[in-house]
Amino acid sequence: MSKDLRIIGGSQPIFDAYNKVTGKTCYTGDMKLKNMLYGKLVLSTKAHARVVSIDSSEAEKLEGVVAIATPFNTSNKKYNSALRFADHDIPQTETVFSEIVRFVGDRVCAVAAIDQKVADKAAKLIRVEYEELPAVLSVEEAIEEEAVQLHDNVNNRLNDIKNQVGDVEKGFAEADHIFEDEYRTPIVSPMALENHVSIADYDEQGKLTIYSSTQNAFAVRNIISAVFNLPQSKVRIVKPTLGGAFGSKIPAVLEGPAAALSMMTHRPVKIDLTRKENLIASRTRHGSIVRLKTGVMKDGTIVAQQYNVLTNTGAYVGSAYNVIGAMSHKVFKTYKIPNMLYVGTPVLTNLPIAGAMRGYGSPQAIFAQQRQLHAISVRLEIDIVTLQRKNLIRPEDVDLEKVGNPRPLDCMERGLELFDWSVKNKWKLNKKEENNSNLRQEHRDSGRNNKRGIGFAIGCHGNGVYGAHRDFVGLRLKLNDDGTMVFESGTHDMGNSLITSQMMILAEELGLEVEDIAVVESDTDLTPWNLGDYSSRGVFVTGAACIKLAGIMREKLLLLASAMLEEAEENLQLQEGKKIISASGKEVSFADLLLYSHRELQEDVMVSTSYGSQAGRTSFGAHFAQVEVDEEQGTVRLLDYVAVHDVGQAINRLSLEGQLEGGIQMGLGYALSEKMEFDEQGRLKNSNLKKYKMFKASMMPDIKLDFIEEGEVPGPFGGKSIGECATVPVAPAIVNAVADALGFDFHCMPHDAEGLLEIVGCES
Repeated sequence: MSKDLRIIGGSQPIFDAYNKVTGKTCYTGDMKLKNMLYGKLVLSTKAHARVVSIDSSEAEKLEGVVAIATPFNTSNKKYNSALRFADHDIPQTETVFSEIVRFVGDRVCAVAAIDQKVADKAAKLIRVEYEELPAVLSVEEAIEEEAVQLHDNVNNRLNDIKNQVGDVEKGFAEADHIFEDEYRTPIVSPMALENHVSIADYDEQGKLTIYSSTQNAFAVRNIISAVFNLPQSKVRIVKPTLGGAFGSKIPAVLEGPAAALSMMTHRPVKIDLTRKENLIASRTRHGSIVRLKTGVMKDGTIVAQQYNVLTNTGAYVGSAYNVIGAMSHKVFKTYKIPNMLYVGTPVLTNLPIAGAMRGYGSPQAIFAQQRQLHAISVRLEIDIVTLQRKNLIRPEDVDLEKVGNPRPLDCMERGLELFDWSVKNKWKLNKKEENNSNLRQEHRDSGRNNKRGIGFAIGCHGNGVYGAHRDFVGLRLKLNDDGTMVFESGTHDMGNSLITSQMMILAEELGLEVEDIAVVESDTDLTPWNLGDYSSRGVFVTGAACIKLAGIMREKLLLLASAMLEEAEENLQLQEGKKIISASGKEVSFADLLLYSHRELQEDVMVSTSYGSQAGRTSFGAHFAQVEVDEEQGTVRLLDYVAVHDVGQAINRLSLEGQLEGGIQMGLGYALSEKMEFDEQGRLKNSNLKKYKMFKASMMPDIKLDFIEEGEVPGPFGGKSIGECATVPVAPAIVNAVADALGFDFHCMPHDAEGLLEIVGCES
C-alpha cells in the first residue's frame, strides 16, 4: 500500500454491514406494498410439450384469487432475457409464458392472490393439458441430424464463435508431442443466499415500477418496455438490497410474470421463488465438453493449442453467445503460446436455462487447460512447476500499453512459497521410504487407507467487457449543506463491496471519510445509466469512473474557492476534513462553498460524468491444495489451501479477502460435491439443499491468502478485479491434487464419494 494513500488499501466493512448483521436490511422479499398481491408460478412438468389447454376454473373459484395470467391472455412478444442494451443483437426465443414448454420448470402461467397460501393452493388447482414432444437432454443428442429442433428461428447447434492467433496447424506440425483430451464439466446452480424475487406495481397513471433482485436494472427496463409496449418513461426498475447473485440475476427472470399480473390487477404483485423453483426456473452454469489438443516440444515449450468447446445452454438462447464468446478470449491470456485456435459452440437442450455464473466461461475452459497441463507434466516427466515457469506469460512478453501488466508467474512463485510446495512435494516423492522417521510418522498419522496429494492451478479472468460491448457507466455526485456528499450510481452491489469500494475511491480523492458519502443505488429513474454489474466491472470500470467524477468535483470546488477567497486556483489545495486551504493560509470549508454558490451564483454544486473503459485487462490467480483421499469411503478432505491473486492494487483489503474466500468455497463445491442431476424425463433429481450438496463451512480448510500489487493502468490507483477470478483456479487445483493422490488422470470433476470410488466419467 502506498504511503500516500489514506483509505485505499485499507480494510473497510461494507457500507450497510450493521443493518445486515442486525436484521434491519430490507431485501425485496421483505417488502410489502399497500394492497399487494402474492404471485405463484405454474411451472412445466414436461421437458418438451405444446400447451393444449389451461383449465383454471377450480382455481378461479378459490376465495382470494384475483387474476391468472397465461400465454393466451398476456403478451407473447419474444425477447432475450440476457439482453444487455437496447440494440443488442441476440436471438430472441423467450416469452413471458410459454405455449410450447421446453424444460421442466418452464413458465406456463401464474396466479395472483391475496396471500401466498391462497396463491400456492390456486396454482395446484390449475390443470394443464400437454401434447408431449420429443425431448433432447444432452449435448450429443441435441446435435444429431435427426434431433428435434427446439426453436423455429435457431438450430439446436448455435453458430460457432472462433478466435485464433498464429497458425495452429503449422504449430502442431512442428511439435515433438501432441496430446488430445476431452474434459467435461457439470451443470451447477449459482445458489445465491437470496432466491429470485420481484414486485411489480402498475399504477392508475400507467406507470410500472418493479422492485427486483437484479444486477442489470437498465437492461431489464429495456426488456419490459418492449414486451409490454410501454415507453421507458413509464417503466422504473429499482434494485433493493441484493442477497447475492453470482451472475444469475443478470437476466430478466420474474419481472415479466410479475408485471403481467400487476397490469391485469392494477395492484402490486410479488413473486418470490422457493429454493426448488430457484434451482429449476432461474439460471444454471453451462455444462461443457472441452476437447483440447496441445502441441509441446521435448523441453515442455507449448507451441500450439486448439480448443473445441460445446456448452449446454439449456432451453433458450439467453446468454449462450455471451458466455461462449467471453470464454473465447480468456484461454489466450495466461500462456505465451504462439499458435492457438478456439472454436466454441453453444447447444440448446431441454434442460433449465444456462446463463451467467461467476467466471463466465472461465471455470470450464481453465479446468480443461490446467488438467491437461498437469497430465502433460506426468506424461513427459517434466516437473509441473518447471513446465508452468517455461510457458507462463510475463510482463516483458507483452505490449504493456495494450495488454496490461500480467503477473501469473508472480502469483505462482508466491504461492509456492506460502504453500511450502517443495517440502510437500519432497514428502510425496519419498513417502515410501523408511529412512525418515518424521515422514514415516506423518504418513502413519494420515491413515492406512488414505492417500495424500498436492496440486495447483493458474486461473484468469477479464476486467469489464471492453471490445465486446459498450463498456461505460454514468455517475453523479452532489454536495450537501454540511460538506458531505450524495453519490448516485447505477451500480448493483451484491454484498461484494462494489459500492463501498467506490465510496473509498471518492473519499480518497476528495479528502473525505467514507462515512461522509451517502449513496443512491441502481434506480432507473434516479441514477445515471449503467451497463450492469457483471464481468468484474465494479472496480476496474466504475472505480476508474469514480476517479474521473472526483476530479470534476475537485475542479468545481477549487473554482468556487478561487472566487470566494480571491486566490488563484493553482494556489489552492483540497485537504482532509472537507476543506480547501490556500498557499497563503486562507481556509474555506466545503459547506461554506455550497452556501457561497447558493447565495452568490444561485447554483447547486452537483457534477456528473460518463466514463468509457478503453482497455481490456486480465486478473490472475494461483491456487494450491493438499488433499487426503480415503479410498475406502471415497471421500476427499482438504488439508491445506493457498491462494495468491494479481489485483494490481488492493482497494479494500477486507473485501478482497472475503471475495477470495467465498470464491474458493464455490469452487470447492464445483470440484467435489455439486452437480445438477436429471432423470430420463428431464426432471431435476436433487432439487433441494439436502440433495444438492453444497460445500459446507465445516468442510472448509484453513486458507492462506496473499495479493500481488504491481499496478494495472488504467485501473483506479492501479487496481483490478478479483470477484470472478477467485473461483476460476479452484476446481482444477483440487482435481489436480486428487489426481496426484490416486495416480488417476481425471477428465471430469470427481464429485461425490460414489463417483470417486468408481472413478467414472461425467455426463454433459
